[in-house]
Amino acid sequence: MPILLPMAIVSAALALAGCGGSERPAESPLQYTENAKRAYEQALTEYFDRDWEDAVPMFEDVKRRYAYSRYARLAQLRIADASYEQENYAEAATAYRGFVHDYPNDPEVVYARYRIAKSLFNQRTDTLLLPPLEERDLVTVEEAYQAIRGFIQDYPAYKKRPELDYMHKVVAGLLARHDLYVARFYLLEDNFKAAVARVEHALKSFPSSGLEPEALVLLGETYLKMHEKQDARETFARVLRDYPDSAFVVPARGFLERLGPAAAVRTAKPLASPRASF
Repeated sequence: MPILLPMAIVSAALALAGCGGSERPAESPLQYTENAKRAYEQALTEYFDRDWEDAVPMFEDVKRRYAYSRYARLAQLRIADASYEQENYAEAATAYRGFVHDYPNDPEVVYARYRIAKSLFNQRTDTLLLPPLEERDLVTVEEAYQAIRGFIQDYPAYKKRPELDYMHKVVAGLLARHDLYVARFYLLEDNFKAAVARVEHALKSFPSSGLEPEALVLLGETYLKMHEKQDARETFARVLRDYPDSAFVVPARGFLERLGPAAAVRTAKPLASPRASF
């Protein structure tokens, strides 16, 4: 008898479970989608109220309970958005990247990639408590540059193209500025070849930085220290020719004057006379 009592309890429990199952049938596909939508919209209400403590767990619940619905994907994006809105940009970038990785063919991938670019862009800092940006490790800025450039290449007609162009120029400028900072350090150390290489890298890698005239003047100065006068002349002349409105025209012209008028003439156009090679 001590054994029969537990068996009876188990049998009764199974019977009750069977009755309960017959009273609550599984959701139909339509009901599943409607319930997912309802749960997502409830979470969205909290999101728009900026109630992150409630919104994020509700989106996570949508992801868990309705993993096979469209709303689970949208919930994943809104979780990333919540991090972005709270200025947790590193966390946001990771979440957006997760979405792109998990759903590469989803139409919202374009939005997610745009937000990755913005998250990385917004991670740059320039406070008084830190060294100037050009003196720091710019790994995140480099990531931002690659993300922005890649996005522009893949979606050149995106509606926020002006903003993307602005971000691209800013990060290109930061990276070029860093190269020029390092080049000046090499110049002070009389490591002229390294200085030239760093300036040339800035000019080649970041053509939209807006620092081209400054970089060319620095390059010309380095050539002068190397006693490569002809290379210096050509470099300074390029500033005058390609960037006539830049403030760096003034030092470029000054260096050309110091090199002498004959040098400036040869830079403009090589002489076609037998003495030209002397």
